[in-house]
Amino acid sequence: MSRQLFTSESVTEGHPDKVCDRISDAILDALLEKDPRARVAVETMAATGLIHIAGEVTTDAYVEIPEIVRREILQIGYDSSRVGFDGASCGISISLDGQSPDIAGGVDEALEVRGGAAGDPRDRQGAGDQGIMFGYACTDTADLMPAPIWLAHRLAERLAHVRKNGTVPGLRPDGKTQVTLAYEGDRPVGIDTVVVSAQHDEDLSQADLRDAIGEHVVAPVLAASGLGLDTGSMELLVNPSGRFVLGGPAGDAGLTGRKIIVDTYGGRAAHGGGAFSGKDPSKVDRSAAYAARHIAKNLVAAGVADRLLVQLAYAIGVAEPISVFVNSYGTSHVGLSDSEIAARIQQLFDLRPYAIEQRLQLRKPIYQATASYGHFGREPRHVTRTVNNYDGSTLSLDVELFTWERLDYVDQVREAFGIQA
Repeated sequence: MSRQLFTSESVTEGHPDKVCDRISDAILDALLEKDPRARVAVETMAATGLIHIAGEVTTDAYVEIPEIVRREILQIGYDSSRVGFDGASCGISISLDGQSPDIAGGVDEALEVRGGAAGDPRDRQGAGDQGIMFGYACTDTADLMPAPIWLAHRLAERLAHVRKNGTVPGLRPDGKTQVTLAYEGDRPVGIDTVVVSAQHDEDLSQADLRDAIGEHVVAPVLAASGLGLDTGSMELLVNPSGRFVLGGPAGDAGLTGRKIIVDTYGGRAAHGGGAFSGKDPSKVDRSAAYAARHIAKNLVAAGVADRLLVQLAYAIGVAEPISVFVNSYGTSHVGLSDSEIAARIQQLFDLRPYAIEQRLQLRKPIYQATASYGHFGREPRHVTRTVNNYDGSTLSLDVELFTWERLDYVDQVREAFGIQA
């Protein structure tokens, strides 16, 4: 069988676009901690020595945005002019307004009930935007993610890890990883090329850096991947431009949402709608994309298909989706057409925005963790967040991260499709 090559990339938390995603989501979390019904759309731009915050926020809560910005930048590792950016001294400008009343009206009162009484709150909340959102799952990996983006994320995570713990001295926060896999049909069989671009101190030689990246980043990730991919002809490229000293916001302006293909499926599946970071879940370009992934993952895990793409479409101010589309790429195991699979999805999953928020617990401060290394293919886990109240007291919140990755509908899907466990 002939082979085809497919490539995906990831970036570290120190990439300027990811700095912006993290700041936007940290502001969103801080607002949701104090006002779970807050309407938030926060964009961040990073440039040399400057962070600019813009967007629309409607809330009764107050948070110290400059304090959040500086904390997140310093935690990433931009803590001095030596590395090109200093979170303690950078300039911060803020331009925030309230949410448009025209948009708010459609969210507060959906078209289905406008002017009347709705006993079910799931009928009352309209979609906060219009557009198309996609979810995807496949059997490449145990996390039911495409293998190229999954490996690229693991390499980016590992690159940040060896920087922070000092395993590879001289690394700086910015970095990119890229993985090219060989496929036979739909099955990944080998690694063709791995590219790692790592920001570094000026006195670190490229030869030493290449050896360290190969030994401490690439080799451990491939060994732990469990994918069984052939690496006999793999080429490793480290900093192919020759050096990477100037990076982060000093080397390249950053903007919220610009790495949306990194955030999703690495180009292996479609993406529609808008980006994610800084948006509360009333914006269906975030919440419906999470819901579509949750559906696709549970159907693939249940054995409905080996690959599944789910598209959801919404009209602003309308609760019910306009359409549900499914593509199983000819891998279905249930003897149904894709349109019949889509119809059963609508019977199993309530796709109204309020129902999605409730099912996936999206009104909690869970978003900063999504800002780097992908929104999908992550392990659901519980964490405790401490909230500082206005009166000086504190409150502990138990929240679950990556709820849309739960396999909590597998049994219901199998029953609906007549699949034996």
